[in-house]
Amino acid sequence: MSNLREYFQTDWAAMTATDWVGTILTVVIFLLMVGLYFYVLRPKNRDKFESKKYIPVDDDKIHSGENNGG
Repeated sequence: MSNLREYFQTDWAAMTATDWVGTILTVVIFLLMVGLYFYVLRPKNRDKFESKKYIPVDDDKIHSGENNGG
């Protein structure tokens, strides 16, 4: 067990500004993703998102940028 503890030990004093930015950014993104998952997967919001589930495959509303005779 002590070997595992030594493996995950962090020297907080030796961390540079880049290390701190990366650590904080990782934690913030993780928390935002967890919040987003709870928001999207909440049963209360199901009807709101069910009505929009075909947006990525709806070809009628996608304009590819081709000139259609004009």
